[in-house]
Amino acid sequence: MKIIFFGTSDFAVPSLERIMGSDHELSSVVTQPDRKKGRHLVLTPPPVKESVGKSSIPLHQPLDASSPETVTLLKKYGADLFVVVEFGQILKKNLLEVPNGSCVNLHASLLPKYRGASPINWALVNGEKVTGVTTMKMVEKMDAGDVILQREADIKPLDTGETLKERLAVLGAELLMETIDLIASGKAAYKKQDEKEATYAPKLKKEDGLIDWSKDAREIENRVRGFSPWPSAYTHWNGNLVKIWKAESKATPQSKPDIGKILRLDDGIVVGTGKGELSVKTLQLEGGKRLDAASFLNGHKLRIGDKLQ
Repeated sequence: MKIIFFGTSDFAVPSLERIMGSDHELSSVVTQPDRKKGRHLVLTPPPVKESVGKSSIPLHQPLDASSPETVTLLKKYGADLFVVVEFGQILKKNLLEVPNGSCVNLHASLLPKYRGASPINWALVNGEKVTGVTTMKMVEKMDAGDVILQREADIKPLDTGETLKERLAVLGAELLMETIDLIASGKAAYKKQDEKEATYAPKLKKEDGLIDWSKDAREIENRVRGFSPWPSAYTHWNGNLVKIWKAESKATPQSKPDIGKILRLDDGIVVGTGKGELSVKTLQLEGGKRLDAASFLNGHKLRIGDKLQ
C-alpha cells in the first residue's frame, strides 16, 4: 500500500520509523517547516525531518498542507492512504479527499475523551489513572472520526508529560501498524464515537503553568507533572519566576491554610496550599540551572515564611 506520512514532533517518529521498516511503500513525508528555537533562535528542523535524514524518501515542508499547490503536488504520488501523527496542521476537506483509500490519524487518548492538541498533558493534570492511544478514520471535525483500534495504558504515579508521551509514542506506533495492515487487508472495522462522551484537551498556553496555591496540593502536583516539559509549572518568588519540575503532595489537617507560604525546609521546600502541603523537590530559577531543593537552598536565600505567588 502506498502511504504518505504527515507528522512533525518526536511523538510521530516511532510511527514513521515503523512504516519505513515495513513492507508498505512510503511515497513521501510531509512535515512542518524548520522553526527558530531556543534562547539563540537557531533554525531547527522538526524531529520527523531528522528521522527521514538522508534517505531517498521525498520530504515536503509546506506552510499550508491544504493549499492548492500542495494538494496538486501530493496527488501525483497516487497514495492509497494518508497517515497523520501529531502533524500540527488541520487537514482540510480538499486534502482529505486526495488518497485513493482514506486518511488515518493516531491520537494519544482513548477517544472520544481528550480530543484536541494536548491530550497527554490534560490527562495528567486531571489526575487520570488510565489513558491510551486510538487510531481513527479522519473527518473534517477534529478527532471525531470513526475509531478503528484502541489500546489502554496505565498512568504511573511518577509520570510526567514527557515520560508518558514517550511510552504512548511507542505503543501508538504498534497500534498504527496493526491498523495499516488491517486496512490493507480490507479487514478494518470502524466504530462511531459517542459525541455525548466527548471531552477536550485544548492547546497548552504559557499561562496554564502558573500555579494557583489556593488549589488542592494534589491538583498542583498533577499540574507540575502534566506541564512538564512545557509550559512547565511555575510560580514567583521575590519577583523572580521559578519553575517547579518535581513535587509531592501531602494531605494535612489544616484548619487555616497558609496559602503559598513556605512552611518548612526539610527534604524539600514545603509550601502551604488551599488543601494540604506541597513538597517541592526540583526547581529552577529563570535563567538558572534545574536543581534539587537542597542545592537550590545552598545558593538562594529562601526562608520559612517567604510567600510564593
